[in-house]
Amino acid sequence: MDTERHSSPRQTVAILSRGDAAVRREATAQNSRFVRVFEALAAVGIEASPVIYDESFAGAVRDQLLAADGVLVWVDPIHQGKTRAELDALLRDVAAHGPWVSAHPEIILKMGVKEVLHRTRHLGWGADTHRYDTAASFRSQFPARLRADGPRVLKQNRGNGGQGVWKVEALPDTDGMVRVLHAQRGSVLEDMPLDALFARCEPYFGWGGCIIDQAFQPRLPDGMIRCYMSGARVAGFGHQKIKALIPPPPEGPNSPEAQPGPRIMHGPDAPQFQALRRAMEDEWTPQMMATLGIDEPSLPVIWDADFLYGPKDAAGADTYVLCEINASSCFAIPEEAPAAIARTVTQRMLRTTGVHSGA
Repeated sequence: MDTERHSSPRQTVAILSRGDAAVRREATAQNSRFVRVFEALAAVGIEASPVIYDESFAGAVRDQLLAADGVLVWVDPIHQGKTRAELDALLRDVAAHGPWVSAHPEIILKMGVKEVLHRTRHLGWGADTHRYDTAASFRSQFPARLRADGPRVLKQNRGNGGQGVWKVEALPDTDGMVRVLHAQRGSVLEDMPLDALFARCEPYFGWGGCIIDQAFQPRLPDGMIRCYMSGARVAGFGHQKIKALIPPPPEGPNSPEAQPGPRIMHGPDAPQFQALRRAMEDEWTPQMMATLGIDEPSLPVIWDADFLYGPKDAAGADTYVLCEINASSCFAIPEEAPAAIARTVTQRMLRTTGVHSGA
């Protein structure tokens, strides 16, 4: 008699996002922004439930997560002044008790922070990149680099939405004055003493531990390509004409002319991105994993790598420069991505079941 079909319990996943008590009371799969992910998981026989997190009811959230087989997390590093410090501790605790967590906080600290740009600068996606571990090293090393190499982009190690990302260029014929532009929407050019910039950036060492310094990419107006990944496979692409770090137009930083263009989504087979897909799947992702000490089962179920266009190569083809990896809260996603997420979750579930059964 075949008993396995009847004895295998339905596997469960908690989909975790941030919200207040009212959002928590009203949360359903149908009214969630992740409704397509819920549907894709249901289609492969996985039961998913929404779990809303806030520090004020973290204990109840922990109980919900411990009752699931796996946890998918969509929470930004910084949201309305709140960081993930308490949540990450909770997720580590949950993962230690059995459920798998994606992305695990330890994996985020390896690949979902700006420091990854420095650690992987030797890969084909790398650029002229430096790391400052202390405020003192930042003050001593950055001025000469700025004068010698031209405009730079400073990035706090953990952040989102352009928070803590600055374009900096030296002002000619001045003593220690710089022109800066914050990447957050609505920002304007500011001229200030370099010492004032140092003071503004100093808090970043407390939260993120370092500041990353990259060469500014002149082809920024050509847009940014977001390569969506599920595990080690490409799940789609998004192309957007961004306005961050581009001086606002005469109409002002809040005018329609200053707003970014729509992100145009594409599936993984989009012909214009196949060179990038091959590089990501065959070269850069395996090389990143080896450099950072990440195995494939630990890669996030959904993550993305944001690329700017680098200089064209000798044959006239585009090159790509990595400017960020998002592993904390990768959304919105292409329409093909929920099915890719479901496939990766299924593989994760099978692997976990095999480990627990001793297979």
